[in-house]
Amino acid sequence: MMKMTVEETAQMYEEPATTEAPKQLDGADVLIETLKKHQVEIVFGYPGGAVLPIYDALHKNPIRHILARHEQGAIHAAEGYARVSGKVGVVIATSGPGATNVVTGIADAMMDSIPLVVFTGQVATTVIGTDAFQEADIIGITQPITKHNYQVKDVADLPRIVNEAFHIASTGRPGPVVVDIPKNMATSIFVTSEDATDEVNLPGYQPTTTPNFLQIQKAAQAISTAKQPLILAGAGVLFAKASDLLEEFAEKYQIPVTNTLLGLGSIEGDHPLFLGMAGMHGTYTANMAIQTCDLLINVGARFDDRLTGNLNYFAPNAKVIHIDIDPAEIGKNVPTEIPIVADAKEALQALLGQNAPNGNTAAWLESLKVNQAEYPLHYQASEERGLLPQQVVELIHEYTNGDAVVTTDVGQHQMWAAQYYKFNSPHNWVTSGGLGTMGFGFPAAIGAQLAKPDAKVVSIVGDAGFQMTLQELSLLQEMRIPVKVIILNNQALGMVRQWQETFHGERYSQSLIPVQPDFVKLAAAYDLKGYKIETYEDAKVQLKEALASDEPVLIDCRVVQKESVFPMVAPGRGLHEMIGVKPE
Repeated sequence: MMKMTVEETAQMYEEPATTEAPKQLDGADVLIETLKKHQVEIVFGYPGGAVLPIYDALHKNPIRHILARHEQGAIHAAEGYARVSGKVGVVIATSGPGATNVVTGIADAMMDSIPLVVFTGQVATTVIGTDAFQEADIIGITQPITKHNYQVKDVADLPRIVNEAFHIASTGRPGPVVVDIPKNMATSIFVTSEDATDEVNLPGYQPTTTPNFLQIQKAAQAISTAKQPLILAGAGVLFAKASDLLEEFAEKYQIPVTNTLLGLGSIEGDHPLFLGMAGMHGTYTANMAIQTCDLLINVGARFDDRLTGNLNYFAPNAKVIHIDIDPAEIGKNVPTEIPIVADAKEALQALLGQNAPNGNTAAWLESLKVNQAEYPLHYQASEERGLLPQQVVELIHEYTNGDAVVTTDVGQHQMWAAQYYKFNSPHNWVTSGGLGTMGFGFPAAIGAQLAKPDAKVVSIVGDAGFQMTLQELSLLQEMRIPVKVIILNNQALGMVRQWQETFHGERYSQSLIPVQPDFVKLAAAYDLKGYKIETYEDAKVQLKEALASDEPVLIDCRVVQKESVFPMVAPGRGLHEMIGVKPE
């Protein structure tokens, strides 16, 4: 009999090795794993019954979740994050009211081309259509306001759907995509197929990014012969990260530049070729340049009604070049002689590569400088009148050196911010343009601050809009997010009041708000620093102190109630029919 060694004897008595079966993943686990593959760092959301499996999976993973205090706050924060970071904003909301509470943000993102992927919970597939508890047809509701939407009906499709959603949201003209996940799809065991792949294959969705060479040649020829050319730069320049190219292009051919509201920041605010914002509350010089130019080069703007005024009078002498990644926008509102479907960056690179001869624009530029000197933005300040909102915005600009990230809602404060804050760099202007959403600015500032932790983020809001999402002050308190909330408090729905004064015989129907909370005490309730400013002298001191702080701050600026935004193009009028161009 062979004698065994000590080691062999020990091995004989060891427990046999067991092979554990790999843990089975359910739909919620797969969703989180797919988000990690897309390098999602932050998710904004609010839990509820239909998304509990997703939140359980999220709890076990390192993706950071920001618990907003309302779903509308969550989606606006995601918009601010996406707008400043250039990444896709991700939102989770539960079924029924949770999903319907993000509808405004989805519509807002669609109008302003913000890339979002919104995951909504849904009742189980077995009870869809039975009016189950917290059931809402979010697919039907959001179909008109998304680039695309999905409802997961087989858990095996979940990775493909999420991959496609991120691809659609972030390519071409950016926008929101909704993925509706029934609860039983989140709990179903996921079994991958052998032919599963992360590659996106969408034959019907192939955005054109490279411009047609013949159209570029036509555009270059038109530029070389124009005597009074003008560049209209929209948000498409910013989305394409083409600001440097825009400036190079304008300087090479000595072409003045005006911005749409959403295009602000695509060229430096103090650049000698910049004419200011165009449109309803644009500068006189910018609007007159549109009306008298012989060539209008639209780069990444959609010719919306607040920009054009009455289309019958818009740019009457101009040949139009329209560069846009969305072919549906070209020719939709303004006839276009030279359409260029392309990414703004690629189109500008192609135009610069043409080396077309410069047109002689010296006389044109000189006439525009005369207009700028004669018709600047203006307001009438005096100690007797009180603190003016324009003064507050100018001080914010001075104390932040034009380098802050600025967010707003919609209304008078938005227009004053657009007029008087001059941006030194792109991607620092976050506002609700197309939809004009009250309550947008403050939560958007939270998302912007999370996207740029080291930036100075200032949310300029109205007293009315701020009260729609002020519950998000909890996030400033909880996370010490150093957003500076500056309320231009005129105790009114300012733009509504201005229109009632101008067009409705000063009948201020439901636009004045004399009873308000004490905003400084409100700040204290959230353990935040609060200021109340009523005079220009106080503003100079206290704004400087507040903006220099590294802490979150709320500043209640009591401004003149009946101050109006001028200049202005009245509804139905052309850009050449501005009112309030000069002080009365």
